[in-house]
Amino acid sequence: MSKTPSSSALWVVATPLGNPGDLSPRAAEVLSGCDLVLAEDTRRAGILFKKLGIKAGEFLSFHEHNEERRMHKVAARIQSGENCALISDAGTPLMADPGYRLVRHCRDSGIRVVPIPGPCSFIAALTASGLPPYPFAFLGFLPRKQAELEKTFNSWQEIPATLVFFERKNRVPGTLDAAYRMLGARDFCLARELTKKYEEFIRGRLDKIELEPEKLRGELTVIIGPPDAACLTKDTASVKELISRCLEQGLSPRNVVREVRKNSKGWSSKEIYALMQAIRSK
Repeated sequence: MSKTPSSSALWVVATPLGNPGDLSPRAAEVLSGCDLVLAEDTRRAGILFKKLGIKAGEFLSFHEHNEERRMHKVAARIQSGENCALISDAGTPLMADPGYRLVRHCRDSGIRVVPIPGPCSFIAALTASGLPPYPFAFLGFLPRKQAELEKTFNSWQEIPATLVFFERKNRVPGTLDAAYRMLGARDFCLARELTKKYEEFIRGRLDKIELEPEKLRGELTVIIGPPDAACLTKDTASVKELISRCLEQGLSPRNVVREVRKNSKGWSSKEIYALMQAIRSK
């Protein structure tokens, strides 16, 4: 088998998440035979190649801020007969990383695009989480603004699928709280340091979150399971009935809100309080 790829193409190559042993022989062969390697961080790519014992051709910085500008130059080099590899800092390219526009441009230009499958962080996390693996939806990185975050979760309320996304350690508690308010009580799992020495899976329930934020490290993969069969929809009549039952049992307003949030989805505390006040004023 030839060391270099048989003909010019864009090779979309998955790289290890942490453990170098996860690089496939085929991926190593392709990377060692490419003229150009596109990477978000060329310094990190150089360190990775050195660790893997691969001699690379030329590294070129390729990220969301220069993808549109550089993809035409890259395509031209491939059309001239060169082979180009697109890699991620870790895992499978395009999955919450740049590259989609380049792949589309190459396809539209008649350039061969070849995937070299391998490690993928959210797939690895999903398969070891203990939560239903399918159907699932990968959401990438969620919006930072609270209103947009809640809107995102709100759009998935009625869809019986496991949700998978990336989140930074300092945002995890707030994101899980927003998920609870918009999605209701569901199982969740946090996966960190995948394939590395301190790999860890933290499981829990959105209505009973017991985390130690100071122990979270780096970027985490978050998995939220599908809604429980008993979980109510965001139906006003059903929520009113639930509030009325709680009031008849003599629960305090605070406990009413807690009970409603535990057995419904998509309702904020403010909305429940307002609905409770309307019921009590009649």
